[in-house]
Amino acid sequence: MVMKHNITSVLLLGFPNLQNFPFVYSSLLVLIYCGTISGNLLIMVLYLVSKTLQSPMYFFITQLSLCDLLLTTDIVPVLLHTVLYGGSTMTLIGCIIQFFFFAISESSECLLLSVMSYDRYVAICNPLRYHSIMSHKLCVILVDIIWLIGFMVTFIDVFSMYRLYFCGPHVIDHFFCDIEPILQLSCSDTTRIHIQSIVMGSLLTILPFMIILTSYVYIVITILKIPSNTGRHKAFSTCSSHLIVVSIFFGTLMVVYMFPTRGESLTLSKVLSLMYTVLTPLLNPIIYTLRNNDFKEAFHNIQNILRRGK
Repeated sequence: MVMKHNITSVLLLGFPNLQNFPFVYSSLLVLIYCGTISGNLLIMVLYLVSKTLQSPMYFFITQLSLCDLLLTTDIVPVLLHTVLYGGSTMTLIGCIIQFFFFAISESSECLLLSVMSYDRYVAICNPLRYHSIMSHKLCVILVDIIWLIGFMVTFIDVFSMYRLYFCGPHVIDHFFCDIEPILQLSCSDTTRIHIQSIVMGSLLTILPFMIILTSYVYIVITILKIPSNTGRHKAFSTCSSHLIVVSIFFGTLMVVYMFPTRGESLTLSKVLSLMYTVLTPLLNPIIYTLRNNDFKEAFHNIQNILRRGK
């Protein structure tokens, strides 16, 4: 089956109001992009070379970094071109491919954050059985399932798009190819795909979010039962980084996809979309490394090894 369409390219408008200062915003994007790539790669390298980081929590954090690397590489280069030239043109197939990698990374990140909350629940509420429950084999299986679900859900959406007739207009008033702007290019009946994407999107956001909330209710109850202030502080510090990431990621994601985006709200939607596509991948390595003593220690150990090597 060949995709039916009479448009060959798609124009992303991005942020038209930024055209007066393209160099300033493009320079900022380059810095963010370099910081995101280097920060997430650093986390993955530290996990691979440091024995002190060989635990389920850090294994999941490396998978989160992998999601962020995939998302950043998919979104930021096109956004940078859009800012520099006041728009970005890509083929229709290229637009759908961008959505494919965006959806895989975001779906996987939603599921990963819920698994990470369960990991913290077991570590704090059932510490004596932590290593037997969160075995390396189980962690690998969970991650494989997460990536498989992310791929299958996205593939269903893309396959449904493949059967649509695209007649235009060819202009997308956004800075990346999301599902709703793509469907607006079609002359076919997209009701079924809309319902399908809402159902699957709800399952991939609301269900993980409920798991996270439930896990942290039990975590807070357990922490409050700890007699010493030092013990409570130590227990909460292991969860605070995860809570910050969850709040930023799910907060902006739900606002964008649960409320209509028309008129002025479309600009707000773009700004909020920047949070989970550009800023969150940058903040994740900063939050997890700067607030984590194990990562700091692993980084200093690598620095000492490199100095001795010189």
